[in-house]
Amino acid sequence: MTATDPWIRRFFPNPDAPVHLVCLPHAGGSASFFRPVAQALTPEVEVLAVQYPGRQDRHQEPMIDTIGALADHVSRAVTRAVDRPFALFGHSMGATLAFEVAVRLEQAGRFAERLFVSGRRAPSCRRDERVHQRDDAGIIAELRGLSGTDQRVFGDDDLMRMVLPAVRNDYRAAETYVCATDHRLSSPVTALTGDGDPKASHDEVRAWRAHTTGDFEMVTYPGGHFFLVDHAPDVIRVIDERLTRPARAPR
Repeated sequence: MTATDPWIRRFFPNPDAPVHLVCLPHAGGSASFFRPVAQALTPEVEVLAVQYPGRQDRHQEPMIDTIGALADHVSRAVTRAVDRPFALFGHSMGATLAFEVAVRLEQAGRFAERLFVSGRRAPSCRRDERVHQRDDAGIIAELRGLSGTDQRVFGDDDLMRMVLPAVRNDYRAAETYVCATDHRLSSPVTALTGDGDPKASHDEVRAWRAHTTGDFEMVTYPGGHFFLVDHAPDVIRVIDERLTRPARAPR
């Protein structure tokens, strides 16, 4: 793994890969979540996984609790790191963040080959969610319900004390987010969703269609919010097919 930029992790550096895939984690997540994706896509695609401050090797840095501020930082990091065609992939909160990063990059004249949004409703679909205002037990109950956290973590009090501040911070960012732009992306959008995801109904996922002038597709899998873990080979195949035989985004 290399980390020449605090925001970017390259688990399998490959300067000869024709395309970059910038991956943005879910609330409470870290860049290492995408290590298996990076391994599976090498050598055709080089994965750049975003590391948010306040976790893992950046645990001593102040966290950022708004999507807008995160998007500002990440878009600058992507501009520094990406020197070839690129796509963006975000899961849950990371999908909303990927959209905002794509908006900023398009406004600067850089267009993603494709935006992959996973496990997240469209930016225009708001819910009144306040998980970040719960006590620790309430947040833990939320995490258990989504089945995306290794059950062994819940039995380790020290680890939970380390993880919960980042989770609360990221939920605050996701739950207070308001889509403040009417910008429609030029990049095509692939929306991935689980048919039993309590965080994103089918109608809310289809609403991503309104956020691009490019092609749109919705791919549904059995499962809940972390369907992509259970269906990792299929999700990786979709990414690989769209990036190795892409429909180029209009310029």
